[in-house]
Parts: sequence; C-alpha cells; structure tokens
Amino acid sequence: QVQLVESGGGLVQPGGSLRLSCTTSGFSSSTYAMRWYRQAPGKERELVAFISRGGGISSYADSVKGRFTISRVDAENTVYLQTISLKPEDTAVYYCNARRSIRGREDDYWGQGTQVTVSS
Repeated sequence: QVQLVESGGGLVQPGGSLRLSCTTSGFSSSTYAMRWYRQAPGKERELVAFISRGGGISSYADSVKGRFTISRVDAENTVYLQTISLKPEDTAVYYCNARRSIRGREDDYWGQGTQVTVSS
C-alpha cells in the first residue's frame, strides 16, 4: 500500500522555523522525484520545492527561495522541507508528492498534508 505521511506542521510565530517530514512506504521512493506543494485557503495548490531522484537537483518557488530547503534521505524513505523566517503568507496545508515517468506511464502519489500556520 502506497503511503506518504507528512508531519512537522504546527503553529509558529512570524520569523520562526519548522522542519516538515514526508515518510514514504509501499513503493521505491528513491526512484521518484519529490516535491512539496502548499495550498492556502481559497487559493490554488502551488509548487514550493522540488528535488530530483538522487538529490542532485533542487529548485524553489521564488516566494520561498533562501528560506526553504528541500532534502532527502533515501535510506530513511524520507523527504524534508526545512523552513526558516516564516511569514504569515506561508500559512497553508503542505503536501508531499512523489512522481516519476517511466516508459510512458506516470506514477503520481500524494500525502494527506500537514497544516502550517504562521501567526502571532
């Protein structure tokens, strides 16, 4: 059974930090590119960060560059999103995504999300 379980969200003051985790099971996540998305109330889901299979390439939305860092530890089947200098506009549900395309077929898995609230 494929599972992606996010954790680490919560309530934090502006300027604070959180480390989000996404632990996978039921598939070989080391062969997948991984992404973190977020969705704020009333807004569309947006891509926040990407990390390639193997971790050699990462990229970020302009709104989080310099503040968020994505990493992966394949031996632990876990992807992290370290966040610092959080702002109220970072408030959203954060989702982990695993995706790969192989021989014309796309496998695309999602977690249930973890809530991040940035407020004083």
